Amino acid sequence: MTDTPEISVVTPSFRSGRWLPLCLASVADQSVRHEHIVQDAGSDDGTLAWLPSDPRVRAFVETDRGMYDAVNRGYRRARAGILAYLNCDEQYLPGALTQVRHFFQQHPEVDILFGDCLVVDAAGGYLCERRALTPQLIHTWTASNLAFLTAATFIRRRVLESHQLWFQADFRDAGDQDWALRLIQAGVKTAVLSEFLSVFTETGANMNLGANAARERRAFHGTAPVWARWLAPLALLHFRLRRWRAGHYRCRPHDYAIYTQNLPDHRSNFHVTKPTFRWVRPPQKAKD
Repeated sequence: MTDTPEISVVTPSFRSGRWLPLCLASVADQSVRHEHIVQDAGSDDGTLAWLPSDPRVRAFVETDRGMYDAVNRGYRRARAGILAYLNCDEQYLPGALTQVRHFFQQHPEVDILFGDCLVVDAAGGYLCERRALTPQLIHTWTASNLAFLTAATFIRRRVLESHQLWFQADFRDAGDQDWALRLIQAGVKTAVLSEFLSVFTETGANMNLGANAARERRAFHGTAPVWARWLAPLALLHFRLRRWRAGHYRCRPHDYAIYTQNLPDHRSNFHVTKPTFRWVRPPQKAKD
């Protein structure tokens, strides 16, 4: 049996010691040969007291230019043919990587796969669900949200070099939108796996929901040509129509199992009786 991983997961880390153990546990219990690379920028919150010796990960502690630079560094070190990045406040659901591996095996023409994602609060309680669509040009360039969440995004390693789909390290928070635009422009073959694969936790201080992320998105929207900005309202309507046709507004009760602060050593089960697609975001702590 080969030791070569089938999937490489990269986690950028900095002062996230409260959430990182849950993220690591959610990757470690996946029944797929994988490696988990943690790129830590020099956390001073106690993380480095245990992370370098954690046998579940390959940990690298080095100064970086921010989250996207850290992900690029991890991708360059990755050994698998399928790559993903998972932030410290995110988790994979049980069996997620098995489903991803199977999809890529059955669809060799697909280079990037988007899955569905649950949004939970700091205690692990359900908030809403975000189902994925393949991204389209005008919506990606002008909207405040993407058609997918990166917590459930998987790419073939070959597209990094062939299409130069590395992240732009100049972004601190909104590099995902720039990356999505470039993958559309490159004509990369994408697909959707309509299954819940991951969880995004609203911790109260998520970088991508903060003030700097909003500033970066406004600047990014400003790079769109005038014709795209004029068509933005129609693109948004079309995006919502696509969601309706895909059944995103017809939510059904379901269960999920994740690691929580109260029980970090094993997954806790949750039952959703009133699922919703509406993501009502609480105020975030401002970040300069």
